[in-house]
Amino acid sequence: MLLLHRAESALRPDQVRILERLRKTDQTLSGRTVLVVDDDVRNIFALTSVLEDHRLKVVHAENGRAAIDLLEKTPEIDVVLMDIMMPEMDGYETMRAIRQLPRFHSLPIIALTAKAMKGDRAKCIEAGASDYVTKPVDLDQLFSVLRVSVRDENAVAVTGLQ
Repeated sequence: MLLLHRAESALRPDQVRILERLRKTDQTLSGRTVLVVDDDVRNIFALTSVLEDHRLKVVHAENGRAAIDLLEKTPEIDVVLMDIMMPEMDGYETMRAIRQLPRFHSLPIIALTAKAMKGDRAKCIEAGASDYVTKPVDLDQLFSVLRVSVRDENAVAVTGLQ
């Protein structure tokens, strides 16, 4: 994410290659809609920039309640990137609330957290996350997880199996 806030001319060649690789269109993800839930607008901006460069559509919410409202009003959301540490309604509570709604039972939710302690992944999965990515976000890992999540969702839609 740090590379997104610098002029490309100021980057090293290896950093420019990383950005070029990230900007390539991924057919699995192209045209998909991602809900980014984070209380820090800098994170929303950085993630939105990267995701839109991959031809994903991005909507965002700055807290859990707004995320649930947006999900209910926006049926085309394919995957959620959920920050864990938010005030009022944290990511754990938000994921549990989303999973209580039957139509979102299989919606991919990827937990994003800077608090990478032992047991956090299991806690996120238990709360309803499909997968877990730590901050600072490794973009290769994030896109890999997104691809798997979207493919898994397609398999459920086509076969009806979970």
